[in-house]
Amino acid sequence: MTDLKDQILDAALMHVVFDGWSEATLSAAIADVGADAGEARALFPRGPVDLALAFHRRGDDAMVAALTPDALADMKIREKITHAIRLRLELMDQHKEAVRRGTTLFALPIHAGDGAKALWETADKIWTAIGDTSEDFNWYTKRMTLSGVYSSVVLYWLGDHSDGHEATWAFLDRRIEDVMRFEKFKAQARDSKVLKPLMAGPEWLLSQIKAPSKSGMADMPGHWGRGGGQEEG
Repeated sequence: MTDLKDQILDAALMHVVFDGWSEATLSAAIADVGADAGEARALFPRGPVDLALAFHRRGDDAMVAALTPDALADMKIREKITHAIRLRLELMDQHKEAVRRGTTLFALPIHAGDGAKALWETADKIWTAIGDTSEDFNWYTKRMTLSGVYSSVVLYWLGDHSDGHEATWAFLDRRIEDVMRFEKFKAQARDSKVLKPLMAGPEWLLSQIKAPSKSGMADMPGHWGRGGGQEEG
């Protein structure tokens, strides 16, 4: 049985096209499912913002469920990332206006932090789903780079009217190619006889930064390894 939170979100999707992720949408959704107002609002303490975030996370969860080992078999890393981003958007195609309204909401300064966190969560779920095992500073750079790629592709997709969103997928390929070029440059810089000595200090410093502990630091932006400040959790 669909739980109350999902019922309200389903109902909200019929109103968000007209009223955006707003108080009017939340109130109408609660009325549509006949829920107790107090109980329903306890599920969305910050009202429309939490409703919009629930929609975003539903999309993430659907994407992760579809990124099975069989679906990713024999793919290179860049192919896995491209597939994941394309899948994420295709799953939301019928709710494109809801995505557009969410982009507008999270563009507001008061909600920009929530929007950035949601993007980071999507990038993290993609990397995790495709098997990323990095535990150092690369954990952050991978997610930061992918957040930028994903956000730019979403904006392009929202304005794309080409058949089958072919223009979006071409844009996605170009963005992934840019990332690959940057990664290649980083590798060349590390191997360069000229740059390698200059990179020794910064690389040592960055090597002390560890990925968030899996045992309860999900809300932390990061932490230092032992001997470099904060201890690992």
